[in-house]
Amino acid sequence: MDSVARGTFFFAAYIQEPCMTPMNSSPSTDAASAGMTANAGRRKWLSGTARAVAGAGLLSLVDPLVRAGAWAAGTDAPEKTEVKIGFIPLTDCASVVMASVLGIDKKYGVKITPSKEASWAAVRDKLMNGELDMAHVLYGLVYGVHLGIGGPKKDMAVLMSLNQNGQAITLSNKLLEAGARDGESLAKLMGAEKREYTFAQTFPTGTHAMWLYYWLAAYGINPMKDAKVITVPPPQMVANMRVGNMDGYCVGEPWGARAILDKIGFTTVTSQGIWTDHPEKVLGTSGDFVTRNPNTARAVTAAILEAGKWIDASPENRRKTAETIAAKSYVNTDASGIVDRMLGQYDDGLGKKWTDDHAMRFYADGAANFPYLSDGMWFLTQHKRWGLLKEHPDYLGVAKQINRIDIYKQAAQAAGVALPASEVRTSKLIDGVVWDGSNPAAYADGFKVKA
Repeated sequence: MDSVARGTFFFAAYIQEPCMTPMNSSPSTDAASAGMTANAGRRKWLSGTARAVAGAGLLSLVDPLVRAGAWAAGTDAPEKTEVKIGFIPLTDCASVVMASVLGIDKKYGVKITPSKEASWAAVRDKLMNGELDMAHVLYGLVYGVHLGIGGPKKDMAVLMSLNQNGQAITLSNKLLEAGARDGESLAKLMGAEKREYTFAQTFPTGTHAMWLYYWLAAYGINPMKDAKVITVPPPQMVANMRVGNMDGYCVGEPWGARAILDKIGFTTVTSQGIWTDHPEKVLGTSGDFVTRNPNTARAVTAAILEAGKWIDASPENRRKTAETIAAKSYVNTDASGIVDRMLGQYDDGLGKKWTDDHAMRFYADGAANFPYLSDGMWFLTQHKRWGLLKEHPDYLGVAKQINRIDIYKQAAQAAGVALPASEVRTSKLIDGVVWDGSNPAAYADGFKVKA
């Protein structure tokens, strides 16, 4: 790693905004404290200079002796400087990709190599065997692996949330012709016309399975008893619906919009319509990787935080992002199939068009990225609800093990990102039930429709 990149990371990590929670630090000796006091003016100047140049990636303007001295004083060097991050061809891989494309990773002393993967099962396996260092991955997949459901058991870690919102449930035109446009009419149809109804999700413990199940259950449809549920990789959803393999599916964009462009289905509900500002993909890795490479984990998290901030900064940045990730090496589709919903412009395929106030977001002043303990616990409640977990786990204990809030706080400080007031949050979902993380066992057991 060159001295400019290392110096950049040190300066970024050094800055502490007034609204941020400070990183933990070791007690200073009296001599060190005196030295810090004597150099307060110099530190203030250095901090201001770093703020000014870091955002533009212009650390080279800082005096080389300042850079060298700053770096020599710290032990923040990433243990591993080249990091392979797996991703699935979905719009919400954007911040991982843009951190690499824009060179933000180099600012923090690492090189991110995005690795396109075929399925979530492949992502799981490669995270477990070390072929991938990290991944753009389903929240519930990480939790499932940690507890030994949805694959072999291995300690896992969530470093940050990559995005909120922006998924959708698509129903086929065949269902539309039979009279199903929404959850209520679908339930009526399934009750009146008995046959095997097939719906697809992307991974048994993942977000799309949970959104699909929650939505069906809100209308009295038990996904474990009243329907057949299959697992299909995201890029294969449209092709499978085209040949009649399923009646509906839940997946991330652009594969909801793609069904409409290809005239094979329509959007019956967005995921933000099920849970406004819900957690979606995360930056996941193994617990072992974080233990061995805490500085690398922090550096990558900071770089991706900054990339998300850049994406959300303007409609033009979102357009540029859509054009970038549409390439064959990433999502491999027309940018036109990505950009509208990325800008919050929705068309459900049935004539309804709207600007969504809760479309996919990658930053939202850090609110989209904090790994809330309550978000992780929610997936555990649904795993228990649907029989994936046979007993109640230690909900809070597991969430504290997986969600590495300590790493996130350090990365947020490095990137100048504000922290929320609490590590839990409160939400009301589509059925009116409030989730606040206070009594997860009662919440999991309290649903009328469950396995």
